[in-house]
Amino acid sequence: MTAVIDESARSSGRWAAPPRPVWEEPPSRAGLAGKALVLGLACLGILFPLWIVVVTSLSSRRTIDEAGGLVMIPKDITFVAYQELLSGGQVTRAAVISVVVTAVGTLFSMAVSVLCAYGLSRSGSLGHRWILMLLLATMFFSAGLIPTYLLVQSLGLTDSYLALVLPSAVSVFNILVLRGFFMNISQELIDSARIDGAGDIRILWQIVMPLSRAVIAVITLFYAVGYWSAWFNASLYLNDQDMLPLQNVMIQLVQKQEAPVGLGQAIKTGQLSGLAVQMAVMVMALLPVAVLSPFVQKHFKKGMLTGAVKG
Repeated sequence: MTAVIDESARSSGRWAAPPRPVWEEPPSRAGLAGKALVLGLACLGILFPLWIVVVTSLSSRRTIDEAGGLVMIPKDITFVAYQELLSGGQVTRAAVISVVVTAVGTLFSMAVSVLCAYGLSRSGSLGHRWILMLLLATMFFSAGLIPTYLLVQSLGLTDSYLALVLPSAVSVFNILVLRGFFMNISQELIDSARIDGAGDIRILWQIVMPLSRAVIAVITLFYAVGYWSAWFNASLYLNDQDMLPLQNVMIQLVQKQEAPVGLGQAIKTGQLSGLAVQMAVMVMALLPVAVLSPFVQKHFKKGMLTGAVKG
């Protein structure tokens, strides 16, 4: 009876939709203007420091001295700082080391994470629940810095590039995201491939991974940024200055602990500003992340949200 009354009221035009919550209503012009203002201020707060860093790295010593430090308005643009940094020596070697460590570490971490996540996503795999609980426990409990250092030292990894990869090779959070995404793949598709004679490796390589490009791209970026930005392991396990990656050399330059011989001489003679060198090293450290992020940005929503739905 109630349904008939509601239908007659709707057909006669006297029916009104139930009120919606305030946050579901379309924003007013004042609300849109307020959102634009807040977002604009947030973007300005992020981009303005980057602008200062880039402009200062491209400024001459005279411009930096006239500004009394950091430069906001470009004047007398010069690439001397970058030329000195890329002309060879410790900075160039450190950049090459960072690129190699990032590439090798990311490939190794992705291989281990994908294999582990695929095994944990198959409900019939041997001991997958116990292994999952063990991995989850490591997210809340850890041995600490001293046992980790003693373990790395006992394995003979000090003064070795493996010390930059193995201690931080696997992230349980990334494995859980991959596992959640793999569990959303149709089980019927995997079963049909298994009926056709495909093994787990072939199913993973030819079915699961092509369907998981979004989440794999996101996790790859996470690992790559982590390796590129890492500095603590190098400062802890590497004693040879010639083996330091770019981030550690950047810390030395910013803190003015030690400058490469060529740069130090150029700074002492007044040919080059030490502040410009520091800003140039910061730009070099930020550039790969800034270049790669836009290409992976489109996968973030699908990769992270879909991977977090299940599991």
